[in-house]
Amino acid sequence: MRLRDMAGASVVGERRPRRRVLDLTVRSPVLEDAARVRLLLPRAWSRDASRTWPVLWLLHGAGAGRDGHTAWSDHTDIEELTEDADVIVVMPDGGPCGNYTDWWNRGGGGAPKWETFHLAELGRILERGYRAGPERAIAGNAMGGLGALAYAARHRGHFRAAASFSGPVHTLYRNPSGLDVADLVELGVAIGAPSLDWTDVWGDPREQRVVWRQHNPYDLAGRLAGVRVHVSAGDGTAGPFDAAPGGADVLESLAGTVSREFAAKLGKLGIPVTTHFYPGTHTWPYWRREMRATLPALLAEIT
Repeated sequence: MRLRDMAGASVVGERRPRRRVLDLTVRSPVLEDAARVRLLLPRAWSRDASRTWPVLWLLHGAGAGRDGHTAWSDHTDIEELTEDADVIVVMPDGGPCGNYTDWWNRGGGGAPKWETFHLAELGRILERGYRAGPERAIAGNAMGGLGALAYAARHRGHFRAAASFSGPVHTLYRNPSGLDVADLVELGVAIGAPSLDWTDVWGDPREQRVVWRQHNPYDLAGRLAGVRVHVSAGDGTAGPFDAAPGGADVLESLAGTVSREFAAKLGKLGIPVTTHFYPGTHTWPYWRREMRATLPALLAEIT
């Protein structure tokens, strides 16, 4: 099958490895390479149905590589959890760096444009060819949590609910004596796209501070009014899913710090938010648990 979006993105391949699983390969003029997308389809789904289905988007973190679209299927029981849910679950490739943004590229724009690909091109493809409806929720782990809240804030009304699990949701948080979110962006590009400069994402956080603020959930918090928001993160210490006590997990400690600051900002703005802060590390067993706990609330907003 070949389904083309108005802007030029097209589905160039489909594969159905399991009954409810449909994997798409999509080529887009705003990406440098083909992207893959995994769909979990409801039992009654049909391409020719006269109805549409609500959509739950799940975003992966940085470092997932070419298999980012399978991360939630590989590491959680999301397929079993949604077996009886009357929704389409969309798990798109978010690139090796997981920044979920149209790259600034020194002010010149151009590829990759992940935000445009996801919310404009892929969104239209899903609506036109796969019976996706206008009721949407979004969640993500790690950098995917940043993406989930940034997408919901930057596109008001597009998502009814948004959840971040261990997301670095305050990108301009500074820690002069330790790790901060700008360091994560730099590290992600160094690992995922080593031939590129990390400032191509949003520029330098001091010189292009306006660009950073335009993509920072903390600065955009007021735009989440009317969205059901959930934020969770560990504190970086060993928790129930860690084999033995060890040194502090600096990634999760940072996620916990900025997630608390973000939740406090929402509270000051009078925007409801549910939270879960816990002992634990930056690992999938915790995100699996958090998804189990949060999924009913996400689905309640769209079904």
